[in-house]
Amino acid sequence: MTATTDAPGMLPTPAHEARLWALIESAWAELGAEPAALRQALVERDPAGDDSDDDGPSYAIDDWLDRFLDRLRHLCAELTGPELTDLDRVVERKLYDIDREDIHEVTDGSDDGFLYCRGFIVALGQAYYEAVRANPAMALLDADCESMCYFFAHLHNDRFGSWPETGSGISRESFGNRAGWSA
Repeated sequence: MTATTDAPGMLPTPAHEARLWALIESAWAELGAEPAALRQALVERDPAGDDSDDDGPSYAIDDWLDRFLDRLRHLCAELTGPELTDLDRVVERKLYDIDREDIHEVTDGSDDGFLYCRGFIVALGQAYYEAVRANPAMALLDADCESMCYFFAHLHNDRFGSWPETGSGISRESFGNRAGWSA
């Protein structure tokens, strides 16, 4: 099942989406070749293969997530309130668009667990995000990047003392995208 983005409210612009993906790629690039190879391996992996290997890319990338988030935070240090709001709106929409039953069947997890898994999917960048959107079997069981789910909202709150108002009319929380679920 492929969900549509038919929810009411303000949509992110293509420019804002491009900026989000560029910031994510820049943050990862600053970390060097090892995480780049792990991310590429996740995009190219055979989803029918066995992902239980503790040394495989799905586990090894976890060791890099905190450093990635630190680099991303550094890259966003000078962004304005409206810029952070625009980026938060993009993340919110990306999380909403992959709030789908077919992806949840692969990732499993509670409400929060599924949200954090979708945060992981976004944090790994556009190539992995698009791979999972196109083929939910590319998602990983128990993947988790809670911080990505509200990354730009937290930055906005830390700097300006308030949560950004995205105006989207959607929720990034799990099971909010009714078009993505059969019941």
